[in-house]
Amino acid sequence: MTIDFTLNGRAASLDIDPQTRLLEALRNDCELNGPKFGCGLAQCGACSVLIDGRSVRSCVIPLSAVSGKNITTLEGLGTEERPHALQTAFIKEQAMQCGYCSNGMIISAAALLVGNPNPKKEEIEQALSGNLCRCGAHPRIIRAVQRAAELSGGHDS
Repeated sequence: MTIDFTLNGRAASLDIDPQTRLLEALRNDCELNGPKFGCGLAQCGACSVLIDGRSVRSCVIPLSAVSGKNITTLEGLGTEERPHALQTAFIKEQAMQCGYCSNGMIISAAALLVGNPNPKKEEIEQALSGNLCRCGAHPRIIRAVQRAAELSGGHDS
């Protein structure tokens, strides 16, 4: 069965089993490395992507559920020449150590900033609370999201 959707702003079509998990299709068939396999149970956030602007865990979403939808991965947020404000802020704040959680953190923060361009620290913490980070980079991650809000036109609270 062919599943058609938009991936990072471009038309995409995959002719694979519709029950294939979105994460597997993105990594194996679309050759994207932003979303990571972490737990496979929608618990850790490493596999997060935006579907129609909402952060979701791609490890539990069957490909059939994204037919006609707009999917954005970490690779689709910005380019090397024009990185997204979150990507720039994460680099400037050195907001990652091992980097495994950064995909989920950035994707969750991107969804937050779309709906709330000027989040308070507590709102950032709440938006990122479902993403696991074992390195202890949380204070830098929060600062990075605050910086991105400033870069995008929001103000630090």
